[in-house]
Amino acid sequence: MSNLIQLINHPNHIVEVRLNRPEKRNAMSFALLRELLKIGEELQEQREVRAVILTGEGTSFSAGIDLGDLQSPRNIVTAMWELSRPGPNLFQRVFLIWRDLPVPVIAAIHGHCFGAGMQLALGADFRITTPDAQLAIMEARWGLVPDMALTVTLRGLVGLDVAKELTMTARAISGTEAKALGLVSHVDQDPMTKALALANEIAARSPDAVLAAKRVLNAMVTQSESETLTLEKRWQRRLLLGKNFKIAGKKAKNPELNFVEREFD
Repeated sequence: MSNLIQLINHPNHIVEVRLNRPEKRNAMSFALLRELLKIGEELQEQREVRAVILTGEGTSFSAGIDLGDLQSPRNIVTAMWELSRPGPNLFQRVFLIWRDLPVPVIAAIHGHCFGAGMQLALGADFRITTPDAQLAIMEARWGLVPDMALTVTLRGLVGLDVAKELTMTARAISGTEAKALGLVSHVDQDPMTKALALANEIAARSPDAVLAAKRVLNAMVTQSESETLTLEKRWQRRLLLGKNFKIAGKKAKNPELNFVEREFD
C-alpha cells in the first residue's frame, strides 16, 4: 500500500482511514482516488470491521481535487474516458463506496473540506466537524459541476434550494453553519474523539442490525413506500434467523457476551 493513506486500527474493530498528503492539505490526486477506492473495496469484504472513520492528516480534512494533477495530459485523457463510460465511473465510485459499505462510516472534519473533500464527507453516514472548519461545494469556482456522486450523497440532507445555492456560489461555510443547514451531524472541538465515541457506541450493537438499519434507511431516501416496507420485512426475517439476534437477547443479562462477525452483506 502507498503512503497516501494511513490505515489505523482502533479497539472494537474500528478502522481509521486517514488521508496522508498534509503538504497538499490532502488534495486528491488520481493516485489517492484510486487508493481510496481500493481500500473501500477491501473493507467491504472484512466482516470483522464494525465502523470506519474518514479523516485527514495535518491541518485539513481535504482541500479538494489536486488541480495540477488533474490538468496533466495523461489524466485529462483518463478523466474524459471515465466521464464517457456508462454507469458510475471511477470518480463516482470512490465516493459512493463509503455509502455502500456494510458498516457505518463517520467523517471527522477539520480545517478545509472543499470540493472532492466535501463529496467524500457526504459519502459518510455521519459528519462531525470543528466549529471553525471551512466546508464548500467548490467546483463552480473552477468552472466545473460536482460530478463525484453528490447528486446521490447530498439527497435528503438539505433542501433543493440550499443545495443549489451552495453549489452555484461555491461559498465556504463554517462547521457551525453547516450544522444549522443539516450538512453535518455534530459540531465538536475534537471531531476525532467524538467520532471514536460514536463508533464505539454503535459497535456495542449487533453488526447485522446496524447493517440492516443502514440499508433500510438509505433506501428510504430514494425508494417508494412499498419498496422500503418490503425491505424492512426482508431484513427482519434475516435478522431473526441470525446468530447475533440470539446473542443480543442474552446480552442484557450477560453484558460480557460478544457478537459474532457480521453474517450478512
